[in-house]
Amino acid sequence: MARTRLTPEREGELYDSVLDLLREVGYDALTMDAIAARTRSSKATLYRQWGSKPELVAKALRHNKPGSLADIDTGSLRGDFHAALSRTDDCQMEKDAALMRGLSHAVHEYPELLQALRELLIEPEMTGLDQLLQRAVDRGELRPDNPALKYIPHMLVGALAARQLIEDRPLDQAFLIDYLDSVILPALGV
Repeated sequence: MARTRLTPEREGELYDSVLDLLREVGYDALTMDAIAARTRSSKATLYRQWGSKPELVAKALRHNKPGSLADIDTGSLRGDFHAALSRTDDCQMEKDAALMRGLSHAVHEYPELLQALRELLIEPEMTGLDQLLQRAVDRGELRPDNPALKYIPHMLVGALAARQLIEDRPLDQAFLIDYLDSVILPALGV
C-alpha cells in the first residue's frame, strides 16, 4: 500500500492530536471523522496512512513513548531503571496513566485494539525490557535462574494500575522510584 509521506513534525502533531482527542472522548467515541476534523486531514488519508483506528491509536501511543528500554544502558540495572523513569515527568506520567486506564477497558470490547497495542506497543516494550534484564544477567548483576525475572512486567504494570486504585493518588516518579527500590530490585536480589 502506497503511503503519503508526512514530515516527522506533521506526523508528531497528528499523533498528539489523536491522543488529545482520545483523552477527551475515550476510545469508544473516537472516530476517524473526528480525528480527520481535529487534524485537518481527510479520512481517506488517515485510512491510507494507518489502515484502521486501532493501528492509528497504537502508533500514536508508540510515538509518544520516550524511546525504547533497549536503548538504555547505564552500566547497572538500578541505573537503567532510574534512567527509564527519568524520561517522563510527573505531568506526562499522570496523563499517560489516565489514557492507559481508559484503553485497558476498551481492549475487552475491541480485540483489534488489543492486537494493535500488543504488536506496536507491548511487544516492543517487552523486547526492550528483556534486553535490559539480559544485560544485567550478562554483567553478573542478576542470576539467570532468578524466578522473579519472569514477573517483572507484571510487577511494573501492577504498580501503574494499583497506585490510583488503592491510594487514589496519581502516579509519579517518586512513587515509581520507591517501588522500584523497595519491591522490584529486592525481588531480583539487587
